[in-house]
Formats: sequence, structure tokens, C-alpha cells
Amino acid sequence: MLTSQSRARPPAWAQPRTRKLGVLVALALLAGLLLYRGGWTVSRHQEAAANAVVATGAALSPASLGTRGDVAVRDDGAITPQRPPSLRRDFEAATDLYAFAQRLAPAVQAKEPDAIWMLSRVYDYCAGYAVAPAAYAKDTQVFGDMGLRTSAALVTARNRVSRRCARFVPEDDLSYRAILLQRVEAAEAGSLAAEAALLAMGKPLKSDDPYKHALVERVQQSKDPEAYAALSPGMGIAANGRSAFSEQVAGTQFAELAWQLAACRLGLDCGPEGALMTNYCANGGICSRDAGQDFPSFVYDAAVPRQGADVVNDMVTSLLGEERVMK
Repeated sequence: MLTSQSRARPPAWAQPRTRKLGVLVALALLAGLLLYRGGWTVSRHQEAAANAVVATGAALSPASLGTRGDVAVRDDGAITPQRPPSLRRDFEAATDLYAFAQRLAPAVQAKEPDAIWMLSRVYDYCAGYAVAPAAYAKDTQVFGDMGLRTSAALVTARNRVSRRCARFVPEDDLSYRAILLQRVEAAEAGSLAAEAALLAMGKPLKSDDPYKHALVERVQQSKDPEAYAALSPGMGIAANGRSAFSEQVAGTQFAELAWQLAACRLGLDCGPEGALMTNYCANGGICSRDAGQDFPSFVYDAAVPRQGADVVNDMVTSLLGEERVMK
């Protein structure tokens, strides 16, 4: 799967960028905190590339809603969350994600849904570095030289990505198309997180509104932190005005954050060095000046105005099915 043999050249969007372009991108990203489409979906400017997947003839039939890799559905329709497999913890702890991906290979070949999903996460995490390692390092240096308040945190996050992804090379083809195909395969095998990610990427297994609405309900009922986080980018502004998401926590910038905060409450690694915080900082330039700050603390400190905190809290409470505490 990950070999030194030559692969297809990465698409045009993945080619190395110049320093000047890197600086302009950084400034644009740093200007808009909540405009960042964070989480585990590849950025939407690459969406057109997904059309090529259709031409490959990849099947897009929905996975069975019986026994799934992330949840178990009883005969009465109730959903029982399964314990998160160790692969998810191992992903966050791995210092060498190339070695981790190699370890996943047998399970991926056996069509194990969580293994395929985690491989897609490795690709997503490392894609920015792997397509052009030298250019990535140069851009990191440029960002550090900019002298912004968050430059040190940005450099630290990008260096963390570089260390964890160091053995990947452009020939490994960590492309948008590869990630999309992996997530289709994982979803069809039974990964609810992958199914949620496809919806957030604008490429759901089925395009009709009842399916989308039901999928969001299944994610919420599953209490699977990975599924919550994977779905979150699709529940923000992207869901605004769409009937498929009526009467659900969706359609606003706060909604996206609420899904991510709920994922943290459910057990997602939201620490200062976890993938969620790293992705926001390394890929979006959205970094905390406090190196020890976790994601929930950062959100309430920097992303949500004081008067909006109650709104976000109510959303999180709704997502988790908890009783609201009246003040």
C-alpha cells in the first residue's frame, strides 16, 4: 500500500507552493478564525477533484444499518455505542504515522472499517506535508519569521506534523482522491465516522434529504466522538438553509464548534497536541498563544464571544441529550 514504487503524480492543487503564496495564505487564514473549515475533511476548494472518483466506477451504495463497526443496532432500533478501538488511541499517540499506516495494512486489506477509517485520518493529517516536504519546511520557516503572536505555536504545530509524517513522500499519493476513496470504502464496510465524514465532504453515500437527516440522527445517537468530529464541518455554515438538517444543531458557525465540543466531552483527544488542535493550528493558522490550552478552553477563550457561550453550551447539551441546568 505504502511503497517506494512510483505512483501517479499528485494533482495540480497538491503541487509545491512558493514562499510568497504561503505567506498570503497564512495571512488570509489568520484573519478569519471561524471561517476555517477544520476537522477531518479535506478543504472544500478541492471538492471539484472528487468528481474524478465517480469516473472510476467506485460503488456508492450505503452500508448496512445492521451491525456496524462503530455502533450496534438492536432489533428494536436502539443504538448501543461500542468501545472505541485502540487504533484511535494509537493514532493520537503514534510518533511515526508511516509505521502506524503500515501496521494498519493487513486490517485494511481485510476490509475492517475502523482500520480503513484510521488510514484515511493518517492521510488527511499528513497530506499537507507529504505532497511537498521541502516546501512545507520552507513555509514553516516563513511563518516563524513573520513574528505574529501565534507564530511560535504555528511553527510548533507544523513541526509536530513534520515529525509524525516524516517518512511519507509525494509518491505515496496522500491526495484528496485517495482520502475520499478510503472513506467511501470505510463507510461501505460499516464505519459511521467515515459515513459522517463523507457527508461533511459533500459526498454522502446517498444524496437525498431523508438519508442525510437520518445519518445526523444516527451520529448523535451513537455517542461516537470520532463520528461527531467527522460530521462537524458539514454542520456549520455549510448546512445553513438546507432542509435536510432542519430541527438539528446545524447551520451556524457555533453549530460546528458545538459538534466538536460534544466530541471532546465524549472522549475525543482534544488536548493541546491532539489532532484536532494540531489541524486548526498547522493547517489553518488558528493557534492558541497558551501552549497548554486544550480545545474546549481555546474555543471559549478565543472563538466564542462571552454572550455566545450560553448558545454553544445549549447546543452541546442538546447534542449529548443532557438536561439543561438553569442558572
